[in-house]
Amino acid sequence: MPFISRFCICAVTALSLVLPMPVRADDLKEIRARGELRHLGIRYAHFVTGAGDGFDVEMVQGFAKDIGVKYTLVYSDFYRIIRDLLGQEVTVKDGQATLSGSYPVKGDMIATGFTVLPWRKQVLLYSAPTFPTQVLLLARADAPQTPLRGSQSLADDIRETKAMIGKKSLLVMERTCLDPAGYGLKGKGIDLRPYTKSTNINEMVPALLNGEAELTLLDVADVILDLQKWAGRFKVLGPISEEQEMAAAFPLSSPQLRDAFNDYLRKIRADGSYDQLVRKYYPGIQRYFPDFFARPK
Repeated sequence: MPFISRFCICAVTALSLVLPMPVRADDLKEIRARGELRHLGIRYAHFVTGAGDGFDVEMVQGFAKDIGVKYTLVYSDFYRIIRDLLGQEVTVKDGQATLSGSYPVKGDMIATGFTVLPWRKQVLLYSAPTFPTQVLLLARADAPQTPLRGSQSLADDIRETKAMIGKKSLLVMERTCLDPAGYGLKGKGIDLRPYTKSTNINEMVPALLNGEAELTLLDVADVILDLQKWAGRFKVLGPISEEQEMAAAFPLSSPQLRDAFNDYLRKIRADGSYDQLVRKYYPGIQRYFPDFFARPK
């Protein structure tokens, strides 16, 4: 389906010297004994609203009930959330993630519209996919660029969209799904402007409208909400990434907890309660990612 029609709207080895083993986190047995599941979330789109609800909040609340424990939401941000889960700071260089330091472990799992990225997979266990996404290029409504018409080739659409950037200023957020390094945008003569005033991806469109850059990257979930909030003030030029997936994330030492979540996810996809959550927080998105939502339950 053309872009526009979709979107319009282990054994420990010497490697441990490079990637230190994280502080051992509680697995399913210990969490059940403790009687509490600590959910790490970021105020982001409608995944975690900040008002005590959200797509991921309700999903993890149901998971906590399913395994028979109390649910607790622990707020974090995109730069601290892995540290809050693993008790170690993560650094990424040339696609290689390393862990260092020792910090308090504040949660047992991450579920917050958390995109599956290669470097994150080096230090985390991901669940089965929970939500689809894609990174897009945005401009203010009065910008000279014309939105891509879209073709039958997503790869061609991505190349054309990247070509629109040229040497213009581009607002990005490093170490998130909006990191330009993940999309081959570094070293291309682009005026990259990391957004550092906040760790909240929700602020990318307001920053664009305030003139902090000519263009910005943003993911589909946030764009859908911003198209309602800032209607007529910005436009989507085209896709920067292939379709991506979001998932819950767990420490490497918590495979049983991850597996229990996967069992729960299969259950709610089969009984229809997952689809109810999707419609509640992202009405209409199923039309834009039909292949994802048509997957066998």
